[in-house]
Order: sequence, then C-alpha cells, then structure tokens
Amino acid sequence: MASSTTHHTSSGLMKQLDNYLIVDVGANLTNKKFSRDLDSVVQRAKESGVSKIMVTGTSLTASKDALRLSRLYPGVLYGTAGIHPHDAKSWDEESMPTLRELLQNRECVAVGECGLDFNRNFSPPETQLEVFEKQIQLACEIRKPLFLHERDAHKEMVNLLTQYKDNLPTCVIHCFTGTKEQARTYIEMGCYIGLTGYLWKDKSEDGVRRILEDEILPLDRLLVETDSPFMYPNTRASKLPQHVKDSLTEKSQTFLQRYCTFQRNEPCSLPVTVEMIAAYLKKSPEEIALATTFNALKVFGLSA
Repeated sequence: MASSTTHHTSSGLMKQLDNYLIVDVGANLTNKKFSRDLDSVVQRAKESGVSKIMVTGTSLTASKDALRLSRLYPGVLYGTAGIHPHDAKSWDEESMPTLRELLQNRECVAVGECGLDFNRNFSPPETQLEVFEKQIQLACEIRKPLFLHERDAHKEMVNLLTQYKDNLPTCVIHCFTGTKEQARTYIEMGCYIGLTGYLWKDKSEDGVRRILEDEILPLDRLLVETDSPFMYPNTRASKLPQHVKDSLTEKSQTFLQRYCTFQRNEPCSLPVTVEMIAAYLKKSPEEIALATTFNALKVFGLSA
C-alpha cells in the first residue's frame, strides 16, 4: 500500500491527500486481546486516519486502565469511567468515590459505559436501574457527558433520563442498533448516536440502515466508533448492498482486511464504517469524517 504524507490544515479537521481525519468514540483497548501489541494498534489507527480514540471504561478496573492508557498516548487516547450494566452487580461502597476520582482527570472525558441491558441480564434489572441512576447523578454533578449502553431497555432508559432532563449533560447512545422510532426519540431528547460496523449486517426494515437512508439521523448528531475488538465490519458479506461495497476505497479496505478479523476488530477499520455511512446517506466520506470529528471534539471537549 502506497504511503502518503498528511499535512493538516489549521483546523485539523480536513482531509488531505487520501487520509480522513476521524475520531473513534468507543474502543475497548483495555481488552486482553490488545495486551501484546497496543503500540502497533495505535500506530495503525493513526495511519488509517483515526486521530483520536476514546478508550471505554466498563468496570472500575477497566476505567483505571483506560486512564493509564490515555497517559501513555497523550492527545491520542482518552478514557471514560463507568460501570457497564453487565457489571452493575459489582457496585459497592468504593464505586462512587473511585469513579468520581477518575473523572476529575482531564484525560477522562465521559461517564460510562453505563446504562441498561435487559437482553442478557448478567446483572438483575433492578440492580442495573439503581447503578445506572447513580451514574446519571454523577454525570449531572460533574458535568461530563454520559456514554450509554442500551439493549432491549429503550423505554426504561428514556424514562430514567427524562427524570433528569433539566440537569442532564450531553448523552451519547453508544453502538446504536435500535429502530427508527427509538432513534427519533433519542434525537428529540438531544442525544448523539454512535454507529459502528454493525451496519454491514443490519437488513431490517426499521433498523440502522433505514435510519440513514430515510435521513432520520442528522449529521450534527452522528458519531462513529469501532467498539473494538467487537463489531467487525464484514464488507465481503452478501448482506452488504453492492452500491455500498463499490463505495469502499482500496486504502480503507486494506487496513480492514490486513489487520482486522471477526475475533479482533481494530480502530484502523473505522474509515470503512465512515464510507458505508456515506454511501447510505449519499454523501461524500469526507463530509461524514468532518462532521463526526467536529461532533466528537465538541461532545468530549477536545482540541483538534
């Protein structure tokens, strides 16, 4: 693959030569699958056009690790701090003071990943609701955005967030896989929607593809993420329409096929997701990259 040199404009947001400039707002880089070669993973991300990555905290341990990684890669990695609904049953008297202490660091940019998952119920629903509400209260107190997980709990999440609407900070619905109506509700509430490589397999009449095709999701509410090492975008699948496949560039495909698998997705796959979104929206990938990067910098309070 031919290499290129990228010269950034003063805004730091424009594409030059054949590279986009993109922010991955959700990557699980504390996952053990990245323990041996994180330097290479981060370097590949930068070479692909991913300039900044939010490392997701899903437990106290993962949140501490996310902060540690953000200090090893300053200006490139940033952390979040929260307790995932799967781990809500682990909440104890140390959880709140630990999260509050982590979130006092400038590298820690959001409360989460937190929320509700009634699909698997690894923690009891009533425990999930209690722990989620505590983290909403923390976000309202410290005025940092909420990075939210929701599966099969849309009504309950909306009800709980609505109780705090007068003091709620910015909310990001991470890795959205819901319906058009659910997307409309979140957007009306002022939330941002994070999309992943899940796009490749969503064939439902009411799902994420249709949210884009029917222009339900405005560009000023769109964020992009890999959810690495999960959500591998399988661009070779028959489920992906031909016009979307035809829109993918050789460079983005090369990063995806050379370095990513179903077992381990990487942030360097994000340009492929940007190109898929652009194809569904009938816009240029440069426009999607610019808009989502601007949104990410705004939501998480980052400089370009």
